[in-house]
Amino acid sequence: MAESTTLVRAIAVLGTLPRTRFLAASSLYRSAPVGVGEQPDFVNAVAEVETTLTARELLDELLATEARFGRERPSPGAPRTLDLDLLLYGERVIAESGLIVPHPRMHERAFVLAPLAEIAPDIAIPGKGRAGALLEACADQKVQKIR
Repeated sequence: MAESTTLVRAIAVLGTLPRTRFLAASSLYRSAPVGVGEQPDFVNAVAEVETTLTARELLDELLATEARFGRERPSPGAPRTLDLDLLLYGERVIAESGLIVPHPRMHERAFVLAPLAEIAPDIAIPGKGRAGALLEACADQKVQKIR
């Protein structure tokens, strides 16, 4: 399954980003797409890094990594081979043009919360609550651990 291979390779790249140390990655999870029309199931994971990059610099590195893997952005919600999001940046809340942290709606989406809760069940999403508790509120959303 190509999307799994791409995701695993992209996670490995996180450890090579400048001034960044890879700490952990979740298992891979399969879920139905949310809010983007008819598309194949998505494969998701969450990774934790420690970095001295600013949030904007880290986002720029994530976008550059997507591009190296062939990601194109023809339109919002279009099918994509890789989508790397900056979910959290410590306990910071950031609202800038093109950068919102915590990632909007992450607290409502099991495909984000399941892998996040796997590696950091007690992590708090600023203004929303703890990942594990938020995941319980998304019990109606099907997410399947695949490895």
